Amino acid sequence: MKLLTLNCHSWQEESQLEKINYLAQTIKEKSYDVIALQEVNQLIEEDCVYKNVKSSNFAYILLQELKKLGITEYSLVWGLSNEIEEMYEEGLAILTKYPIVEEFSFYVSKLVDINNWKTRKIVGAKIIYNNRPISFYSCHMGWWGDVEEPFKYQLDSLLQHVNQDEQFYLLGDFNNSTHLKGEGYDYLLKQGLYDTYQLARNKDNGITVKGKINGWENNKQDLRIDLILSNQGVKVEYSNVIFNGENKSVISDHFGVETKVVM
Repeated sequence: MKLLTLNCHSWQEESQLEKINYLAQTIKEKSYDVIALQEVNQLIEEDCVYKNVKSSNFAYILLQELKKLGITEYSLVWGLSNEIEEMYEEGLAILTKYPIVEEFSFYVSKLVDINNWKTRKIVGAKIIYNNRPISFYSCHMGWWGDVEEPFKYQLDSLLQHVNQDEQFYLLGDFNNSTHLKGEGYDYLLKQGLYDTYQLARNKDNGITVKGKINGWENNKQDLRIDLILSNQGVKVEYSNVIFNGENKSVISDHFGVETKVVM
């Protein structure tokens, strides 16, 4: 099973439509089974085209680009987290080739105010794969040291929502660098989660952020903060950073992560 996670930084990028088209072409080439997207934005002042999705929704436009390429099998789950710049509704998305048997959308932050950018929501989908249920959650988490919205609280809240008796994956921007000991990444592993990067037979350096970006304004280090985690110790053929200028062109302030899990 091929998985992709990407923080899209949508509608904050130059040449956004060209980058959406490039992402669609890559999806067609790679044929991912499940895709988790973060910072999936849409304009506030628009009518919905279906459910809570508006015509300017980044993931909705991505689906239209895929259809132009003859790719029609993906379904979309999108959920609103918060509003930004009094212009956009920011959310998260799951795209999958497989029929969705259950959708998830829940807050993990203390805040539930869509006008506060620290409000955090998780969006997920359950599919049936090889006759068993597997759930996938798109995650955009806070920072370990945030007094108002600590990562530990948000992860504890997330794990209270998921079904621990079924296999699940957490994919996304966890905003906690793997090189910082005793903080968010170590806490993830202490909860019994497995990092597919660590499990991968073949892997690169894993770096998904270089230098200063939103939320990491003072950063001067290479960071691995975009992760694909499992609650089970699975076999992983590879874990690659993508859209980093080496493995495909850069399309966001975050690089993506692609992995292949052997089921």
